[in-house]
Amino acid sequence: MNTREQLRMLILAVLERQPEHGYAIAQAIKARSEGLLTAREGTLYPALHALEAEGLVESEEREAGGRVRREYRLTEKGGKVLAKARGDWQQRVRAVGAVLGGTS
Repeated sequence: MNTREQLRMLILAVLERQPEHGYAIAQAIKARSEGLLTAREGTLYPALHALEAEGLVESEEREAGGRVRREYRLTEKGGKVLAKARGDWQQRVRAVGAVLGGTS
């Protein structure tokens, strides 16, 4: 799984909990990863637009605090893609763990 695919999976996972605007998605990724992962604006918004074009997320403009923000939400199709991505990721983690092994 390349970095682009990882970002897509992370975005879908954040949106699984609740709809969010772009900045909040980036902050959630950073917070949940304890600062190890970041989603920079230059990669986040193109990924969101691609996910929307594929029907995995949908968006609408909402007013919050006197500002209009585009809020993204996970679609049913996006939920299915996320479930598959999670399974694939867990399989990769097991495979890497098997290669790295542990001290015996």
